[in-house]
Amino acid sequence: MVSPIFLAGFDVILPDPGLIFWTSLVFILVWYSVGKLAFKPIQKALKDRESSIQEALDEAKKAREEMQQLNSKNEALLAEAQQERAAILKDAKDAREKMVNEAKEKAKAEAQKIVSNARQEIENQKRAALADLKNQAGMMALEIAEKVLRKQLQGDADQQKYVASLIDEIKLN
Repeated sequence: MVSPIFLAGFDVILPDPGLIFWTSLVFILVWYSVGKLAFKPIQKALKDRESSIQEALDEAKKAREEMQQLNSKNEALLAEAQQERAAILKDAKDAREKMVNEAKEKAKAEAQKIVSNARQEIENQKRAALADLKNQAGMMALEIAEKVLRKQLQGDADQQKYVASLIDEIKLN
């Protein structure tokens, strides 16, 4: 005997062959149309997306390489600038030392000239002072001699005799 559950309508579990055919046909048509209308554009969009991502990665790699090149160029320029700066500083230091040495030499020569002029001036003033001293000493000697002679030659005759002897001495010289 057949169980009543089996007879009660298990049509859902055991479908009709016509239903299977039409369901399969509709499934295949939907799958084909979805494949044509949706999968290909999606696949194309995914390929486009993949290619754009790859292009972006390539551009990033290229940009990275350019940055490395720029960094190396910048480092080279920086090293060159530092070398130029060192050379300029060395030249400036040499020029400063040369100027300082020249100024020292000029100052030394000027000082020697001033000292020499001062010594010459001192010597001239010393000679002038000695000449003046000699003149004053001579004047004092003459005054003393005059006073001594006046005392000794109190008479006119003695004076005339002395003047005559002086005139004779002058004529001999």
